[in-house]
Amino acid sequence: MNLRADFDKIELQLVRVLHTVISEQSVSKAALRLHSTQPAVSAQLRRLRALTGDALLVRSGAGMRPTATALELLEPAQRLLQDAARLFGAPQRSSRGTGFDPASAELNLRIAASDYLDPLFLPELVSRLQRLSPGLRLDLQPLSAEFDYRRGLASGQIDLVIGNWLRPPEELHLGRLFSDEVVCLVARDHPLLKLRPKDWTVQRYLDSQHLAPMPLSAGQPGVIDQHLAEQGLSRQIAVRSAHFGQLPLMVARSSLVLTTGRQFCSRYLASLPVAVLRCPVAFPRLSYYQLWHALSHQAAAQRWLREQVREVARELVAQVKSRPQTVLGA
Repeated sequence: MNLRADFDKIELQLVRVLHTVISEQSVSKAALRLHSTQPAVSAQLRRLRALTGDALLVRSGAGMRPTATALELLEPAQRLLQDAARLFGAPQRSSRGTGFDPASAELNLRIAASDYLDPLFLPELVSRLQRLSPGLRLDLQPLSAEFDYRRGLASGQIDLVIGNWLRPPEELHLGRLFSDEVVCLVARDHPLLKLRPKDWTVQRYLDSQHLAPMPLSAGQPGVIDQHLAEQGLSRQIAVRSAHFGQLPLMVARSSLVLTTGRQFCSRYLASLPVAVLRCPVAFPRLSYYQLWHALSHQAAAQRWLREQVREVARELVAQVKSRPQTVLGA
């Protein structure tokens, strides 16, 4: 078979199948994402194997793993799909509109998110998406040091990442959701609350026993400790936990100090014996973002998803601002 004959057998959908199968490492998951069937994707995978001369996916234990050749093909396939989107996306949008109706859509979207923003954020987002798009299948996964979210976005493994960064990655598109004041959360009977404001010093803060979440990037400090390090400061961290939603209860039952956003802390003031305390260290406001890759920048469904995320964030911020906030030690 000559080279021209090989090229004549390749269409853009086959490249999309190649990219999706390698990213998902599963024919069945690729079929769901492509809105296709497993037999159809299996047939396309056989064509791809014949065209590339490689197995592409091989059995490994209970699952499948991409071959070295498959991993080498992932980035070129991604670039080709991006170029096609730029080449044909604008005319399609101008002639047919968005082409996306959330009320009737049947699709799968995936979000990686931290739970640092607001404990109500993900429940409110799920409720909104279910109401507006009942056929939507939504996968939510946590951000962690073990998950390479930049690679996940670039490979199409996830559609959107939501979290907070001092300096978000420059290669990704971003939308600012909101910013928040950095405060301390302590037990309501914590000795720090008995101090005079002038005695709640930076040094006393650094010497306190702190509770902190696990960093989102392996080998790198979290946002709070990153800023402290840039000021030549370090604090005493007694406990690190990957379960951010449980940190307020840990605070309520200990003498630990949690440093995070005021909006997150405010949700627990009525339900737990905790109090918000001014932070003596001058922190910049925490900035929360949604991040996405150029691969999905023009996709109508993903654009709609980002609009819903932005609207939920706006509504939650408005809720907090409408209630009086008490910050002790100010």
